[in-house]
Amino acid sequence: MSNQEVLAVGVVAGRLTAKQAARFAPALKALADPVRLRLLSEVASRPGGEACVCDISGPIRLSQPTISHHLKVLREAGLVTSERRGTWVYYRVNSVVLEQLSELLVGLAAVVGEPSSCEDPE
Repeated sequence: MSNQEVLAVGVVAGRLTAKQAARFAPALKALADPVRLRLLSEVASRPGGEACVCDISGPIRLSQPTISHHLKVLREAGLVTSERRGTWVYYRVNSVVLEQLSELLVGLAAVVGEPSSCEDPE
């Protein structure tokens, strides 16, 4: 997914189409990694909501190439955007995609606990 591409939510009764599932999966997969989840949190918590690798390499305690790799995965999943300024690349959380993931999870949670058609009504 590109930085500008937006996920289509439209979850009806908690059911995703195959196309919707395929579009959400890369973002959810990227977030499933503890390092990437921490990096996203570090970027989001920075003043101005943006950070470069030099800003977040201390708290994460990984090498710069490893952090850059994880940020690339987050960028490719659409969770962060990036902008090159001179020799540095600055990352910013893509709040639109995070809001859509939130809507997805809320939509799925809304149907949890509803009786299925196979259950005996009491």
